[in-house]
Amino acid sequence: MTQTPQRPLRVLAAMSGGVDSAVAAARAAEAGHDVTGVHLALSANPQSFRTGARGCCTIEDSRDARRAADVIGIPFYVWDLAERFREDVVDDFVAEYEAGRTPNPCLRCNEKIKFAALLDKALALGFDAVCTGHYATVVLNERGGRELHRASDMAKDQSYVLGVLDERQLAHAMFPLGDTLTTKEEIRAEAERRGLAVAKKPDSHDICFIADGDTQGFLAGRLGGPAEGDILDEAGTKVGTHEGAFGFTIGQRKGLRIGHPAPDGKPRYVLDISPVNNTVTVGPAEALDVTALTAIRPRWCGEALTGAGTYTAQLRAHGGETEVTAELVDGTLSVSFTEPVRGVAPGQAIVLYDGTRVVGSATIASTVRRERAAAG
Repeated sequence: MTQTPQRPLRVLAAMSGGVDSAVAAARAAEAGHDVTGVHLALSANPQSFRTGARGCCTIEDSRDARRAADVIGIPFYVWDLAERFREDVVDDFVAEYEAGRTPNPCLRCNEKIKFAALLDKALALGFDAVCTGHYATVVLNERGGRELHRASDMAKDQSYVLGVLDERQLAHAMFPLGDTLTTKEEIRAEAERRGLAVAKKPDSHDICFIADGDTQGFLAGRLGGPAEGDILDEAGTKVGTHEGAFGFTIGQRKGLRIGHPAPDGKPRYVLDISPVNNTVTVGPAEALDVTALTAIRPRWCGEALTGAGTYTAQLRAHGGETEVTAELVDGTLSVSFTEPVRGVAPGQAIVLYDGTRVVGSATIASTVRRERAAAG
C-alpha cells in the first residue's frame, strides 16, 4: 500500500489558527499542491478571546490563521458555518446529554462539518481535497480504494475522531502530519523555522465551544438550569442529591457530593443516568465492568463488516486498544470484549481497528455489565 496522494492537487486547507493546521497547510504547499486556506467561523458570537489553552474559533484564531496563510503565501478565506455547526454539533451535544448519553462532539464535527459541509463545498468549487492538521494517514490499497490508518506516531494518533469518514470522504482527505515521527515540540520548531507565529500558541483542549471548560454550567444554561434529583445506590436507596442528571457521565467519580462514604469505604462511581426520573445511580468500580455492547449508526472507512471477526477497539479519544469480537446484525454492531472494560457509556463512539487500519465506527446504544457475586 502507498500513502496518497501522488500528484499535485487543488487543496483546501482547513486552518483553525493552531500550529498543527498551519504546518499541515505549509507542507501541502511545499509538496507542490495548489493550496487555499480557509478558517471556519463556527461561533455566532466569536468576540471572546481564547483563555489559556481553552476554546477555539475566536476572532483571535481567524487572525492567526490569516497571518499563517500570508507567511505560507496562499490565498485565505473565512467561511461562516456557525449555523450548521450549531445545528449539527452543539444542539446534538445538548440533546444527547439531555437523553442521558455521553456524546463526542469532535467526531460529530469531523463527520458533519469538516468532511461533509466543508468537503461538499470544496468539491463544488473545484477543489480535489481537504487538508487538516489531524495525525492520521490515508493509504491506497490493492483494489484502488482509500483506507484510513493510525498515524505513524501512536502518541499523537487522532484516527479515533476520524473514524466517521467513509471511503468517498477519505478519497478527498489529506493529513500531511500523519506520517511524521516527531514530537509536538519538533512540529512547533518546524513552524518557527517556517516563520509561523503560531509556533508557540497553546493547544486547544476539551470542548471547543465551551471555552471555560464548565460543561455542567453550559448544559444547565440550555436545559433550564438546576433540576434537583436523587442519587441512588445499587439497591435504590437515596444517598444524596444532584442539580441535574445531565451533569454526569458514566464512570464519573468526582463531583458526586455524597455526604457519607459507602459501607465498604471504597469510592463510588456513576453507574447509570436516568433522565426520565432525573436520578443518578452510583456504585463500586467493579460494577462498571462491561463485557459487551451494541452500537448503532455504523460508518465504514471502506467495506462494511461481513460476518463475525476479531478486531481491536478504541472507546475514547485518548484511550487504549482492547480486543473484541464484532459482528453486524441487521444494521446494528454487536461487540463482545475479550476482557471487561470500564467507563463505557451510551452515546460514546466505538472505533474498530484491524491492525493500524480503521475499519469504522458506531455510536454505543447499550452495554452489558458483568454479573457480580452477591455480597454476604
